Amino acid sequence: KSIIKKRGVIKMELKTIRMEFPEDANIIIGQTHFIKTAEDLYELMVRAVPGIKFGLAFNEASGPCLVRAEGNDSELKVLAIKNVKDIGAGHVFVIILKDAFPINVLNAIKNCPEICSIFCATANEVEVVIAQTNLGRGVLGA
Repeated sequence: KSIIKKRGVIKMELKTIRMEFPEDANIIIGQTHFIKTAEDLYELMVRAVPGIKFGLAFNEASGPCLVRAEGNDSELKVLAIKNVKDIGAGHVFVIILKDAFPINVLNAIKNCPEICSIFCATANEVEVVIAQTNLGRGVLGA
């Protein structure tokens, strides 16, 4: 028996999703692979910069595909949840931070074992480029 599956035409749609965050804040968008990411990112953020304010959210990629969220600022947490839901791709996280800069936390984030990549870390306006197929969405960049 052949184990080769028929390959049909795969349609892909490209979209851009504008991120929303306060003018006095920064945003970090990345990809991870583990359900415990939100808790681990929370711990490293509070350890990295005393007094940092942030909200973070992470899209699960299997099962019920929940959004996990953490943070110490309710406004930033709500915005992180909104942004990650708008992205709609599994394994993606969004961190919105104030009273610190990405440079203060990026090394800690990159050294977190479950983090795969960082798409952006900025205070500038951001649009996330999404590819969508029948299997779902994936982030191409930001």
